[in-house]
Amino acid sequence: MFSDQRLADLNQPLLAEHQLHFQHLADSPRLRYQDVQAVVQKLIEFQVAIPSWALGTGGTRFGRFALGGEPRTLEEKIGDVGILQSLNRSSNSISLHIPWDIPQDIAGLQQLLKQQGLVIDSVNSNTFQDQKDQPQSYKFGSLSHTEKAVREQAIQHNIDCVRYGEQLDAKTLTVWLADGSNFPGQQHLRRAFLRTQESLAAIYEAMPTDWTMLVEYKPYEPNFYSMVIPDWGTSLALCQAIGANAQVLVDLGHHLPNTNIEQIVGRLRQFGRLGGFHFNGSMYGDDDLTTGSTKPFQLFLIFNELVDSALDQTVPAAAVAYMIDASHNVKDPLEDLLQSVENILSAYAKALLVDRNALNEAQESNDVVRAEEILRDAFLSDVRPLVAEAYRQSGGALNPIAAYRAEGVREQLIHQRGKHSVSTGL
Repeated sequence: MFSDQRLADLNQPLLAEHQLHFQHLADSPRLRYQDVQAVVQKLIEFQVAIPSWALGTGGTRFGRFALGGEPRTLEEKIGDVGILQSLNRSSNSISLHIPWDIPQDIAGLQQLLKQQGLVIDSVNSNTFQDQKDQPQSYKFGSLSHTEKAVREQAIQHNIDCVRYGEQLDAKTLTVWLADGSNFPGQQHLRRAFLRTQESLAAIYEAMPTDWTMLVEYKPYEPNFYSMVIPDWGTSLALCQAIGANAQVLVDLGHHLPNTNIEQIVGRLRQFGRLGGFHFNGSMYGDDDLTTGSTKPFQLFLIFNELVDSALDQTVPAAAVAYMIDASHNVKDPLEDLLQSVENILSAYAKALLVDRNALNEAQESNDVVRAEEILRDAFLSDVRPLVAEAYRQSGGALNPIAAYRAEGVREQLIHQRGKHSVSTGL
């Protein structure tokens, strides 16, 4: 939908003003400790996956209001992610949800992915819903269920997800469990944990040796008395028991109010067990708001820990899989994803601008105010020119949302797919 020439045409009216703002920032004292091009290059290299379920409008148990032009097949979802990637060059991978998006024509999908410059990086299992004609129910749990037949069904489903992923060269399995209880005494808490550990170990043994298992946690919902994996400590304990390729996944919306998520990130990086991130924003619970929309300083502090630990040679080097996990209730999903990517890159850019030497000196001398001011100075920097320059140098749009609207992308999708098309899985 966006040829190189069309993107150049869309960028042309914005170029002079962009270059003025970029040069002003490059010459400012805030960047006196930085190689500006090195910062831009890091932004170019940063990639965040788009989940196959985030391309349609979501909803709540009270209702859902479809936007129109939503992708009805996996092929159409790949096309939508291709639009995002052409605009920002920062979303080159897709995370599949099984069974919502079971790949069928493998050769055709591989060709389509290649055409769009995309890859499938991970697969996500689903044992939080009963599917049509499913022999065993997950009403009272899946990997932790008291009945062996239910656990075996859930284990096999996860193994099937891995097999689908292998066909498309994915390397990661993400496991989120809805298992838990709603009432005191309903579940034996220790035995539920041990059954989960045993089930995850069985899945892990069936995975290829070069795959990673990401174990996600959530303190509540859909169960409100207890969750089998409610926090990062439980997830970490499971990963340590399972194997070196089992890693903790942090979802920004899966924490109780006022949780210090950046500290969790620092701990997991120190232990070499931070395997993945699901980006979104949370106001009251797992709201899945636009990433960085309500708590931008928290997002910056999280990236500050990521950047700092990456520079520390005492911290185990480990790749982190980044993904946006959001539900777009009233926004155009593609516009929301473009916003999220830009907010993520902005937080990353600000973290790259932190004067590390000065911050370390302030911390070691217990200069509280100075340390805080150093972080605030980086956070208050307007890094939009850096992000835009990363877009431009990688062949994208200086202003992705403006380009998206100028081309009338949503209108084109509605024309192609219909006003009442509904994305699979939603």
